[in-house]
This record gives sequence, structure tokens and C-alpha cells, in this order.
Amino acid sequence: MRINASPQRQQLWLLAFALVLSMSTWFSTAAVLTQLRDAWQLSSAQASWLTIAVQLGFVAGAVVSAVTNLADRIPPLRLIFLGSVGAAAANALLVVAGGFVPALFARFLTGAALAAVYPPALKAMSAWYRTGRGVALGVMIGALSAGSALPHLLNALGGVRWEPTLLAASVLTLVGGLVVLRFGVAGPHVVATAAFDIGQIGIILRNPTFRLASLGYFGHMWELYAMWAWMAAFYTDVLASGRLASLVAFAVIAMGAAGSVYAGLVSDRRSRAEAAALALRWSGSIALVIGFLVDAPDGLVVALGLVWGFWVVADSAQFSTIVTETCPPSYVGTAVTMQLAAGFVLTVFTIFLVPVVRDAAGWGWAFVMLAPGPLVGVWAMRALREASEWASPDSVNV
Repeated sequence: MRINASPQRQQLWLLAFALVLSMSTWFSTAAVLTQLRDAWQLSSAQASWLTIAVQLGFVAGAVVSAVTNLADRIPPLRLIFLGSVGAAAANALLVVAGGFVPALFARFLTGAALAAVYPPALKAMSAWYRTGRGVALGVMIGALSAGSALPHLLNALGGVRWEPTLLAASVLTLVGGLVVLRFGVAGPHVVATAAFDIGQIGIILRNPTFRLASLGYFGHMWELYAMWAWMAAFYTDVLASGRLASLVAFAVIAMGAAGSVYAGLVSDRRSRAEAAALALRWSGSIALVIGFLVDAPDGLVVALGLVWGFWVVADSAQFSTIVTETCPPSYVGTAVTMQLAAGFVLTVFTIFLVPVVRDAAGWGWAFVMLAPGPLVGVWAMRALREASEWASPDSVNV
């Protein structure tokens, strides 16, 4: 079926824009963590749990979605809107939470609602692209990066008060959902919504390509969210300015948008596995050194962080792309959601461990701890490249 390029591109940029807005609630507390620690007298462990709660909420929401095939039973554009409304409301509750325990519950609900935004967005865009899907999903992951970085920019512009930053993130998330509801259009390759079938989970898990792609994704996730969660804290120690640290953290995380698009171009021209391995090698290498440079010239540490931000998420879209191209079309949403849910479980450990290792041995060893993830991912991508059907992107099973 020949697709008119104009509406295809329009929907790509529309959905990417909406995702930037909708994902702004993900790291909303990380962006104002210093203020929250002072306001609520939080310990280091409690500060970590405000981010971990979002990850666990996302996992819980994703598991429910996968087990019930929710991502394949409700049209993805409608699901994105519902998830955006839920995330906006849950995040706004932080303003009246008044302390750690209710804030933890609000963050969990935020993550659970975002499980109805991010995976359906990948499925919705897959319905627009059969060729060029690598770069299309790269744009979507780039939007995730920009949206995750946005609260740091809001905090840098908004000064010391944390309430306006959180409320602004909720408003942006709600607007993102409304944009999708009002202007989003289902792609020409959309498949009929599927009936509930728990047996599809076993079929997906027996797919060897799904397993290798997921292993690569798990290595990627071991590094990614811990890096994103602690960038502002790291640059606060480097630059000794909270506002400047927020601005640099925004730039570092947002650089992932460019990296994701670049890796998507590489994957469409060469192979998904090769593009992912390239990003994993770069990000893992920088994780080994950047933390030991806290006392180096500021410009060097910022430049290395920007390079890390470019590569650390660049591989992400390729793991999802492989899944969309090798799993049954009627259950792509379930397969992507399963992969994401398992990967997000791993992020809990590294988000918690980074400040523990930092306090014990410094930023250098805290970031070195993240490097084994990319190493495992490189091995998985090498195994995937050796499979004959992945010798080139033209041989994908669509």
C-alpha cells in the first residue's frame, strides 16, 4: 500500500510533539529534588524512592496492560489520551501531598498512567511506517528524551519554588493528551483490536529474536534511567549552582533526541542491531570515565555529558522496532509493553544504588557500576547480527 508522505510525516511530528508534552511528568520530582528535600526533610534514600516509585508504577501499569492485552484492545490514540489525563492528575497531587508517603503514592500512580502513554505511542507510530520504521521510532524515543528533560528546563526558568514546576508539568501532560485526541489519526497499517488471549504472552516469549532484543534492552535500561535520574545532582556537584545544573541536565537529557534520530537513520540504512551496538559502546565508554572528572574543567565535563546524553538513549528505539517487526501484528502492543515492563524493573536497582555508591566511593564508581549494562547489550546485539534474517533491515519480517 503506497502512503502519502505528507500525512505520514504530519502524524510523526504531531505524535512526537504530544509525547514531549505528555512525558514531562516522568522526572518532575527529579528536577526539583533539592527543593523537595528541604521542604519535606527527605533522606537520600527517600529522594531515590520518589523516582523509583514512578518506575514501579510504570511496571505495574505495563504488567496489567500486557496480561490483559489492554494495549491491543483499546485504540492506541484513545489510550494515550486516557493515560495523559491520569498522569497529569496524579502528578498534580504532589502539590498538596505535604510529605513523603502521599508523594510516593502519587508518583506510583503517575508511572502507572504513563504506561498507557509511551508503549501505545510506539504502536500508533508503527501503524504509519513499514519502511523507515527505525528512524520513525527514533523520533518517538527522541520525544521521550525531550519530554523527560523538560522539567529541568522548567525548574531552571522557574527559580526556587517547586510547586509551579510540578503544576506546569501536569498542564503540559494534559495538553499532550488533548493534542492526540483532537488531531491524532490512526495509521494505514493499523490492525484490528485483539481479543484477550493470555496465550499470546507465551508465544511472544518463545520468539528468540524477541528474547535477544529484550536482553539488549535490559542492558540499555540498566544504564539509562539511573543516568537520567541523577544528572542534575551530578552537575550540582560539578558546577556548584542548582539553576545551572538544571539547565545542563536538561541539555544532556534532551541531547538524546538527536541521538535517537541518528541511530534510527543508521538502523534503516544498515541494521537495527548495528545501530544499537554503536550507541551501547559509546554510552558504556563514557560511563567508565565521566564520574572521575568532577574536578576537571567544567566545559570538559559538560561536553562529555552531552555526548553521553546523545548516545545513552540512541539505541532504545531499535529494540522496540525489532519487536514491532517480528511479533504478531495483532499483539505488537502487548509485546512492546512486556519488554518495557521487564526493562523498567531493572532501573529500580541502579536508581537506588547510584547515590549509595556515590556516598561510599564517589561519582566515578557510581557511574562505572552502570557500564556492565551496555556491555551485555553489545553481546546481545552481536548475537542478533549473526542471525541471517537480520543481516540487513530489508529482511525484516513485517
